Amino acid sequence: METWVLITIAAAFLQNVRSAMQKHLKGVMGTTGATFVRFGFGLPFAFLYLVVLWQVVGRPLPVPNGTFFLWAVIGGLAQIAATFLLVHLFSFRNFAVGTAYSRTEPAQAALFGLIFLGEKASEGTLVAIAISVVGVMLISVARTTLSARTLVTSVFSRTAGIGLLSGTFFGLSAVAYRSASLALAPSLPAPDYMMQASFTLGFVILLQTVVMLIWIVLRERDELPRIAAAWKPAFVVGFVGASASFGWFMAMTLQQAAVVKVVAQVEMLFTFASSFFIFREWINRLELLGCLLIVLGVVMLVLI
Repeated sequence: METWVLITIAAAFLQNVRSAMQKHLKGVMGTTGATFVRFGFGLPFAFLYLVVLWQVVGRPLPVPNGTFFLWAVIGGLAQIAATFLLVHLFSFRNFAVGTAYSRTEPAQAALFGLIFLGEKASEGTLVAIAISVVGVMLISVARTTLSARTLVTSVFSRTAGIGLLSGTFFGLSAVAYRSASLALAPSLPAPDYMMQASFTLGFVILLQTVVMLIWIVLRERDELPRIAAAWKPAFVVGFVGASASFGWFMAMTLQQAAVVKVVAQVEMLFTFASSFFIFREWINRLELLGCLLIVLGVVMLVLI
Protein backbone atom coordinates (compact mmCIF):
# COMPACT_ATOMS: atom_id res chain seq x y z
CA MET A 1 0.00 0.00 0.00
CA GLU A 2 1.35 3.45 -0.93
CA THR A 3 2.73 5.77 1.76
CA TRP A 4 0.15 8.51 1.19
CA VAL A 5 -2.71 6.05 1.73
CA LEU A 6 -1.36 4.91 5.11
CA ILE A 7 -0.75 8.52 6.16
CA THR A 8 -4.29 9.52 5.13
CA ILE A 9 -5.93 6.67 7.07
CA ALA A 10 -3.89 7.54 10.18
CA ALA A 11 -4.82 11.23 9.80
CA ALA A 12 -8.51 10.32 9.42
CA PHE A 13 -8.36 8.29 12.64
CA LEU A 14 -6.71 11.15 14.54
CA GLN A 15 -9.25 13.62 13.15
CA ASN A 16 -12.07 11.40 14.42
CA VAL A 17 -10.48 11.48 17.89
CA ARG A 18 -10.10 15.25 17.70
CA SER A 19 -13.72 15.74 16.64
CA ALA A 20 -14.96 13.63 19.56
CA MET A 21 -12.91 15.70 22.00
CA GLN A 22 -14.03 18.98 20.44
CA LYS A 23 -17.62 17.84 20.94
CA HIS A 24 -16.80 17.49 24.64
CA LEU A 25 -15.23 20.96 24.73
CA LYS A 26 -18.29 22.46 23.07
CA GLY A 27 -20.14 21.66 26.30
CA VAL A 28 -17.95 24.07 28.29
CA MET A 29 -17.39 26.79 25.68
CA GLY A 30 -19.01 28.20 22.56
CA THR A 31 -18.57 27.09 18.96
CA THR A 32 -15.96 29.76 18.27
CA GLY A 33 -13.92 28.74 21.31
CA ALA A 34 -14.05 25.05 20.44
CA THR A 35 -12.97 25.91 16.90
CA PHE A 36 -10.13 28.13 18.11
CA VAL A 37 -8.76 25.33 20.29
CA ARG A 38 -8.11 23.30 17.15
CA PHE A 39 -5.71 25.96 15.88
CA GLY A 40 -4.41 27.82 18.91
CA PHE A 41 -3.50 24.79 21.01
CA GLY A 42 -2.23 22.94 17.95
CA LEU A 43 0.27 25.71 17.16
CA PRO A 44 2.99 24.61 19.65
CA PHE A 45 2.90 21.05 18.32
CA ALA A 46 3.02 22.21 14.69
CA PHE A 47 6.18 24.18 15.48
CA LEU A 48 7.55 21.24 17.49
CA TYR A 49 7.30 18.95 14.44
CA LEU A 50 9.06 21.57 12.33
CA VAL A 51 11.89 22.09 14.85
CA VAL A 52 12.42 18.33 15.23
CA LEU A 53 12.72 17.86 11.47
CA TRP A 54 15.07 20.84 11.21
CA GLN A 55 17.28 20.58 14.29
CA VAL A 56 17.09 16.90 15.28
CA VAL A 57 16.72 15.12 11.95
CA GLY A 58 18.84 17.73 10.16
CA ARG A 59 16.59 18.48 7.21
CA PRO A 60 17.06 21.94 5.63
CA LEU A 61 14.35 24.55 5.97
CA PRO A 62 12.63 25.55 2.71
CA VAL A 63 12.64 29.18 1.60
CA PRO A 64 9.08 30.47 1.09
CA ASN A 65 8.24 32.52 -1.98
CA GLY A 66 5.32 34.62 -3.13
CA THR A 67 3.46 31.61 -4.55
CA PHE A 68 3.72 29.82 -1.21
CA PHE A 69 2.38 32.78 0.78
CA LEU A 70 -0.49 33.33 -1.67
CA TRP A 71 -1.72 29.72 -1.55
CA ALA A 72 -1.10 29.30 2.18
CA VAL A 73 -3.18 32.39 3.02
CA ILE A 74 -5.96 31.32 0.64
CA GLY A 75 -5.99 27.84 2.14
CA GLY A 76 -5.97 29.02 5.76
CA LEU A 77 -8.78 31.53 5.31
CA ALA A 78 -10.83 29.14 3.16
CA GLN A 79 -10.63 26.45 5.87
CA ILE A 80 -11.85 28.90 8.52
CA ALA A 81 -14.76 29.93 6.28
CA ALA A 82 -15.64 26.31 5.53
CA THR A 83 -15.61 25.39 9.22
CA PHE A 84 -17.82 28.33 10.20
CA LEU A 85 -20.33 27.51 7.45
CA LEU A 86 -20.45 23.89 8.53
CA VAL A 87 -21.03 24.88 12.16
CA HIS A 88 -23.70 27.36 10.99
CA LEU A 89 -25.66 24.44 9.52
CA PHE A 90 -26.41 23.24 13.04
CA SER A 91 -28.74 26.21 13.50
CA PHE A 92 -31.07 24.75 10.87
CA ARG A 93 -33.58 22.01 11.58
CA ASN A 94 -32.57 19.94 8.53
CA PHE A 95 -28.85 20.54 8.86
CA ALA A 96 -28.14 16.90 7.87
CA VAL A 97 -29.05 17.64 4.26
CA GLY A 98 -26.73 20.63 4.17
CA THR A 99 -23.97 18.57 5.75
CA ALA A 100 -24.42 15.99 3.00
CA TYR A 101 -23.78 18.61 0.35
CA SER A 102 -20.69 19.85 2.21
CA ARG A 103 -19.31 16.34 1.70
CA THR A 104 -19.03 17.00 -2.05
CA GLU A 105 -15.61 18.37 -1.07
CA PRO A 106 -13.59 15.68 -2.96
CA ALA A 107 -15.43 16.36 -6.21
CA GLN A 108 -14.97 20.11 -5.81
CA ALA A 109 -11.30 19.60 -4.93
CA ALA A 110 -10.90 17.70 -8.21
CA LEU A 111 -12.40 20.68 -10.06
CA PHE A 112 -10.11 23.17 -8.32
CA GLY A 113 -7.14 20.90 -8.95
CA LEU A 114 -7.95 20.95 -12.66
CA ILE A 115 -8.45 24.74 -12.75
CA PHE A 116 -5.43 25.84 -10.70
CA LEU A 117 -2.93 23.00 -11.08
CA GLY A 118 -3.95 21.41 -14.37
CA GLU A 119 -4.36 18.05 -12.58
CA LYS A 120 -6.52 15.71 -14.63
CA ALA A 121 -8.25 12.79 -12.97
CA SER A 122 -8.70 9.52 -14.83
CA GLU A 123 -12.17 8.13 -15.54
CA GLY A 124 -11.66 5.50 -12.85
CA THR A 125 -10.71 8.15 -10.30
CA LEU A 126 -13.77 10.26 -11.13
CA VAL A 127 -16.03 7.21 -10.73
CA ALA A 128 -14.41 6.41 -7.37
CA ILE A 129 -14.90 10.01 -6.22
CA ALA A 130 -18.58 9.93 -7.26
CA ILE A 131 -19.20 6.61 -5.47
CA SER A 132 -17.59 7.86 -2.27
CA VAL A 133 -19.49 11.18 -2.34
CA VAL A 134 -22.81 9.37 -2.82
CA GLY A 135 -21.95 7.09 0.10
CA VAL A 136 -21.25 10.02 2.43
CA MET A 137 -24.41 11.83 1.34
CA LEU A 138 -26.48 8.70 2.02
CA ILE A 139 -25.07 8.53 5.54
CA SER A 140 -25.75 12.23 6.11
CA VAL A 141 -29.46 11.96 5.19
CA ALA A 142 -30.05 8.40 6.42
CA ARG A 143 -31.95 9.52 9.52
CA THR A 144 -34.15 12.09 7.79
CA THR A 145 -37.52 11.58 6.12
CA LEU A 146 -36.70 10.70 2.52
CA SER A 147 -38.94 10.83 -0.54
CA ALA A 148 -38.56 11.85 -4.17
CA ARG A 149 -40.14 15.21 -3.37
CA THR A 150 -37.94 15.99 -0.35
CA LEU A 151 -34.81 15.02 -2.27
CA VAL A 152 -35.68 17.39 -5.12
CA THR A 153 -36.63 20.29 -2.83
CA SER A 154 -33.55 19.78 -0.67
CA VAL A 155 -31.30 20.50 -3.66
CA PHE A 156 -32.66 24.05 -3.81
CA SER A 157 -32.88 24.64 -0.05
CA ARG A 158 -30.88 27.20 1.87
CA THR A 159 -29.12 24.48 3.84
CA ALA A 160 -28.04 22.79 0.61
CA GLY A 161 -26.58 26.06 -0.61
CA ILE A 162 -24.66 26.62 2.63
CA GLY A 163 -23.46 23.01 2.55
CA LEU A 164 -22.25 23.28 -1.04
CA LEU A 165 -20.46 26.54 -0.24
CA SER A 166 -18.82 24.88 2.76
CA GLY A 167 -17.67 22.02 0.53
CA THR A 168 -16.37 24.57 -1.97
CA PHE A 169 -14.19 26.25 0.67
CA PHE A 170 -12.98 22.89 2.00
CA GLY A 171 -12.09 21.77 -1.52
CA LEU A 172 -10.35 25.08 -2.24
CA SER A 173 -8.34 24.89 0.99
CA ALA A 174 -7.15 21.36 0.20
CA VAL A 175 -5.90 22.33 -3.26
CA ALA A 176 -4.37 25.55 -1.88
CA TYR A 177 -2.43 23.59 0.76
CA ARG A 178 -1.08 21.23 -1.88
CA SER A 179 -0.10 24.19 -4.06
CA ALA A 180 1.65 25.94 -1.16
CA SER A 181 3.56 22.81 -0.16
CA LEU A 182 4.67 22.08 -3.73
CA ALA A 183 5.83 25.70 -4.12
CA LEU A 184 8.50 25.03 -1.47
CA ALA A 185 10.15 22.14 -3.34
CA PRO A 186 12.43 24.24 -5.65
CA SER A 187 14.12 25.85 -2.60
CA LEU A 188 15.22 22.44 -1.22
CA PRO A 189 18.18 20.30 -2.36
CA ALA A 190 15.65 17.56 -3.09
CA PRO A 191 11.85 17.30 -2.62
CA ASP A 192 11.07 16.53 1.04
CA TYR A 193 7.35 15.97 1.57
CA MET A 194 7.68 15.89 5.38
CA MET A 195 9.52 19.21 5.63
CA GLN A 196 7.31 20.84 2.99
CA ALA A 197 4.18 19.70 4.84
CA SER A 198 5.50 20.71 8.26
CA PHE A 199 6.57 24.19 7.13
CA THR A 200 3.22 24.77 5.40
CA LEU A 201 1.31 23.56 8.46
CA GLY A 202 3.32 25.82 10.77
CA PHE A 203 2.61 28.94 8.73
CA VAL A 204 -1.06 28.14 8.12
CA ILE A 205 -1.91 27.27 11.73
CA LEU A 206 -0.14 30.46 12.91
CA LEU A 207 -2.22 32.51 10.48
CA GLN A 208 -5.45 30.80 11.58
CA THR A 209 -4.62 31.27 15.25
CA VAL A 210 -3.97 35.00 14.83
CA VAL A 211 -7.11 35.55 12.73
CA MET A 212 -9.37 33.67 15.14
CA LEU A 213 -7.82 35.28 18.22
CA ILE A 214 -8.44 38.74 16.77
CA TRP A 215 -12.05 37.75 16.06
CA ILE A 216 -12.57 36.46 19.63
CA VAL A 217 -11.02 39.56 21.23
CA LEU A 218 -13.15 41.90 19.10
CA ARG A 219 -16.44 39.96 18.97
CA GLU A 220 -16.59 37.18 21.58
CA ARG A 221 -14.28 38.15 24.44
CA ASP A 222 -16.33 36.09 26.92
CA GLU A 223 -14.88 32.96 25.29
CA LEU A 224 -11.34 33.70 26.55
CA PRO A 225 -11.89 32.67 30.21
CA ARG A 226 -13.75 29.53 29.10
CA ILE A 227 -10.85 28.56 26.85
CA ALA A 228 -8.34 29.23 29.63
CA ALA A 229 -10.33 27.13 32.12
CA ALA A 230 -10.30 24.12 29.78
CA TRP A 231 -6.60 24.33 28.88
CA LYS A 232 -5.76 20.72 29.81
CA PRO A 233 -8.20 18.94 27.43
CA ALA A 234 -7.59 21.74 24.93
CA PHE A 235 -3.89 20.83 24.75
CA VAL A 236 -4.83 17.22 23.98
CA VAL A 237 -7.14 18.44 21.20
CA GLY A 238 -4.33 20.64 19.90
CA PHE A 239 -1.87 17.75 19.84
CA VAL A 240 -4.25 15.35 18.07
CA GLY A 241 -5.46 18.06 15.69
CA ALA A 242 -1.95 19.18 14.73
CA SER A 243 -0.90 15.56 14.19
CA ALA A 244 -3.89 14.93 11.96
CA SER A 245 -3.21 18.11 9.96
CA PHE A 246 0.44 17.13 9.56
CA GLY A 247 -0.79 13.87 8.07
CA TRP A 248 -3.18 15.64 5.68
CA PHE A 249 -0.48 18.02 4.50
CA MET A 250 2.02 15.21 3.89
CA ALA A 251 -0.55 13.15 1.99
CA MET A 252 -1.61 16.12 -0.15
CA THR A 253 2.02 16.88 -0.95
CA LEU A 254 2.40 13.35 -2.29
CA GLN A 255 -0.98 12.96 -4.03
CA GLN A 256 -3.76 15.04 -5.61
CA ALA A 257 -5.94 16.68 -2.97
CA ALA A 258 -9.17 15.22 -4.41
CA VAL A 259 -7.81 11.68 -4.23
CA VAL A 260 -6.58 12.17 -0.65
CA LYS A 261 -9.96 13.58 0.38
CA VAL A 262 -11.75 10.49 -0.94
CA VAL A 263 -9.56 8.13 1.08
CA ALA A 264 -10.07 10.50 4.02
CA GLN A 265 -13.77 9.58 3.98
CA VAL A 266 -12.79 6.49 5.99
CA GLU A 267 -13.18 8.87 8.93
CA MET A 268 -16.91 8.18 8.61
CA LEU A 269 -16.19 4.48 9.17
CA PHE A 270 -14.22 5.28 12.32
CA THR A 271 -17.11 7.44 13.50
CA PHE A 272 -19.63 4.65 12.98
CA ALA A 273 -17.33 2.14 14.66
CA SER A 274 -17.15 4.41 17.72
CA SER A 275 -20.92 4.88 17.72
CA PHE A 276 -21.58 1.13 17.46
CA PHE A 277 -18.93 -0.35 19.75
CA ILE A 278 -18.62 2.42 22.36
CA PHE A 279 -22.01 4.13 22.45
CA ARG A 280 -24.06 1.07 21.33
CA GLU A 281 -25.89 3.05 18.64
CA TRP A 282 -27.42 0.96 15.86
CA ILE A 283 -26.74 1.64 12.17
CA ASN A 284 -29.66 1.61 9.74
CA ARG A 285 -29.65 0.21 6.21
CA LEU A 286 -28.95 3.49 4.42
CA GLU A 287 -26.00 4.18 6.71
CA LEU A 288 -24.66 0.68 6.10
CA LEU A 289 -25.04 1.14 2.33
CA GLY A 290 -23.25 4.49 2.58
CA CYS A 291 -20.36 2.86 4.46
CA LEU A 292 -20.08 0.16 1.80
CA LEU A 293 -20.00 2.78 -0.96
CA ILE A 294 -17.25 4.71 0.83
CA VAL A 295 -15.19 1.53 1.17
CA LEU A 296 -15.79 0.70 -2.50
CA GLY A 297 -14.66 4.17 -3.61
CA VAL A 298 -11.52 4.01 -1.46
CA VAL A 299 -10.66 0.49 -2.65
CA MET A 300 -11.07 1.58 -6.27
CA LEU A 301 -8.69 4.50 -5.75
CA VAL A 302 -6.09 2.32 -4.04
CA LEU A 303 -6.21 -0.26 -6.83
CA ILE A 304 -6.23 2.21 -9.75
